[in-house]
Amino acid sequence: MIAPRLGRHAVASVFRLGSCQFPVNQQSLRYMSKLTSRSVVTSGRMKMPVFGLGTWQSPPEDIDTALKVAIQTGYRHIDTAYSYQNETAIGASLAKMFDTGKIKREDLFIVTKLPMIGNRAEDVEVFLRKSLENLKLDYVDLYLIHIPIGMVNRGLNVIFPKDEQGNLLIDHSTNIVEVWKAMEAQVDAGRTKNIGLSNFNQSQIKRILDNCRIHPTNLQVEMHIYLQQKDLVSFCKQNDITVCAYSSLGSPALLTVMKHRGFSTEGVRVLRPMEDPLIIEIAKRYNKQPSHILLRYLIEYGVVVIPKSTNPSRIKQNFEVFDFELTKEEFERISALDRGEEGRIFGGRGNKGNFRVRIEGSLCNFRLVL
Repeated sequence: MIAPRLGRHAVASVFRLGSCQFPVNQQSLRYMSKLTSRSVVTSGRMKMPVFGLGTWQSPPEDIDTALKVAIQTGYRHIDTAYSYQNETAIGASLAKMFDTGKIKREDLFIVTKLPMIGNRAEDVEVFLRKSLENLKLDYVDLYLIHIPIGMVNRGLNVIFPKDEQGNLLIDHSTNIVEVWKAMEAQVDAGRTKNIGLSNFNQSQIKRILDNCRIHPTNLQVEMHIYLQQKDLVSFCKQNDITVCAYSSLGSPALLTVMKHRGFSTEGVRVLRPMEDPLIIEIAKRYNKQPSHILLRYLIEYGVVVIPKSTNPSRIKQNFEVFDFELTKEEFERISALDRGEEGRIFGGRGNKGNFRVRIEGSLCNFRLVL
């Protein structure tokens, strides 16, 4: 199955450039405007920049420099989460930048996420208010349910509660529909402009769609050349849900992070998309880095990317994906690299150390290194 190529022509159900917006369909794709650093994907009223800065595993002490460089480079989309435990550092950095007048709050698209310990209707507002306090903001642009699994709430700072034997305390009573209704209330209250999902599968998304009053505008999932999730992306586009890819470069630092956090690395599937011969071949052709090809492919696929880095030179380098485009042949060859579930890094079959949880009829595999 070849991924439908949006290329420079479009990046979602609607592609918007400046004041112009174009509905996406197979007949109109070839007449769309060229992708730029200011291109966005849209769902309803949401306008989400196609390129953002991921902050998963970004230490608080590195945040200020990373954000300054990113904003100066042209990033306008910042992705974080309550579970990342770096919202406070992000908030302090943003406040300083806002005070200079060089950037305004309305210029940025800021995303954070409800943690698993908040996956109860009565806790949604509590955790969003805490995130807003940490971020020093009155609202976020997008609030996501981080994972469709709840954990027992043992306190705002106990991100991964465990019992005396070290087992994670899963809340098996999690009701994602009730959680979603509480998410909708946050839009009503003005604490978030949009709401969405993360790490949900197709059946779980459909359950939300069948019961929602406010439509989910975005889904954030693991995605890279070896796990292209073509059926899921197609389903989301059919339902006007934009898609954002995490681990778009294959999470090259995953083993280091797991060891640092005390997780076993036994059986972890290690994939290195940046070392793929085809990606290296195409990168040389354009005098680009392999990371550029991986990111450009996903943007042309119609997916938002949020590569994580705190290295100033790499933050700048990652953004250099708007001065070239892949040929049809190159795009199709990269599309053919998809390995399906065998390409999944987080929770894939054959990966040891994952846990399986049945949530409202859907069996979920997860590796928790959030």
